[in-house]
Amino acid sequence: MPALTYGAPSTAVDRGNQLLSVRVGDQEFAMTIMAIREIRGWIASTPLPHAPSYIKGMINLRGSVLAIIDLAVRLGLQTRDPTAASVVVVIEMGDKVAGLLVDAVSDIITVTEDMRQMTPDTGDATSRAYVESLIMINERIIGILSLPMVMPQEPAMRLELENA
Repeated sequence: MPALTYGAPSTAVDRGNQLLSVRVGDQEFAMTIMAIREIRGWIASTPLPHAPSYIKGMINLRGSVLAIIDLAVRLGLQTRDPTAASVVVVIEMGDKVAGLLVDAVSDIITVTEDMRQMTPDTGDATSRAYVESLIMINERIIGILSLPMVMPQEPAMRLELENA
């Protein structure tokens, strides 16, 4: 996958300004590459009883249980059944690790702070909590995800994952 750089050229690439863009349905989102542990193809997951609806299930990742978050469901978008083209982006936020189920990985994008725009005020703070800012590249509008908000938040879910 070629790395795409938008904005002012730089002699040294700041990895904190590099984002991985992914497709979820017809929309595109991006996340910092600093939080990405790996990208892997979709494999069937095992459901977790009484888990929130956005938890697709669990997979075995080299001997560790990994919760799979259906990013479409987590963001309140229309969900689709995973296909052979679906991808799991394994992210790590502090001591939490989870897999994000997405339809496809698009690009690696280098952004600058002046490229970021505020998420519009829709009257509902929930949408702004999950999408921290937006960038426009050509005709594309890409939502930059707040990964701490995407991760499981419910105390019961954290307990289940820690004891798995």
